[in-house]
Amino acid sequence: MDQSIFLFDILLPVLLEGFIVTIKLIVLTAPFGLILGILLAVGRVYGPKPISLLCKGVVAFIKGTPLLLMLFILYFGLPSIGITLSAFVASVVGFIMCNGAYSSEYIRGAISSIKEGQIIAAQALGMTKMQAVRNIILPQALIRAIPGLSNEFIYLIKYSSLAYMLTVIELTGAGKMVATKYFEFTTVFLMIGIGYLILVTITTIAVMFIERKVAVPGMTQSGRHMLDIL
Repeated sequence: MDQSIFLFDILLPVLLEGFIVTIKLIVLTAPFGLILGILLAVGRVYGPKPISLLCKGVVAFIKGTPLLLMLFILYFGLPSIGITLSAFVASVVGFIMCNGAYSSEYIRGAISSIKEGQIIAAQALGMTKMQAVRNIILPQALIRAIPGLSNEFIYLIKYSSLAYMLTVIELTGAGKMVATKYFEFTTVFLMIGIGYLILVTITTIAVMFIERKVAVPGMTQSGRHMLDIL
């Protein structure tokens, strides 16, 4: 078979369909993963002791469990107790849990870097503790956590390929089927790699622009020199 025919008429249309599914997985996971990460971090740092211990236990469990095993539990295990999730939904839930747990560690570290005196000052002005956390501490913490959160987002792009293990035909799964059918493994996996590289590059550039946009003098430095070059 002519290589150009294989590439443009067979491979690229299939990869495009898988690419769209990958984008859907990422778009549905990222915001909810961030929200979960914020809740876990705030609960662990500022919550009552039972809440703090619960958040700590959830993070420890998720971090200590292989993501693939978690996906298998959600998709193959939950039906045994009467809960049935589609392969796509199980993938999204698993990715949210994983993304949220790791994101919470970046956010918790950023929260810990902010002086506690700011909360005391806010309370002196009449704010409750949680109002101070929401309006003063969290905005600063999220800015400081951007580099770490961007790394976690890039990891999300990469481990979205595990959805194929639950029969979700995303970018890697679509390519694998074509490679198996036509025995063009080198070409197919090279194109898959280029697809992920495009996503990671776009994410990296977008994060640098966001970091520069929200930067507060003296708080963030990374990414400025690269943006000047770009």
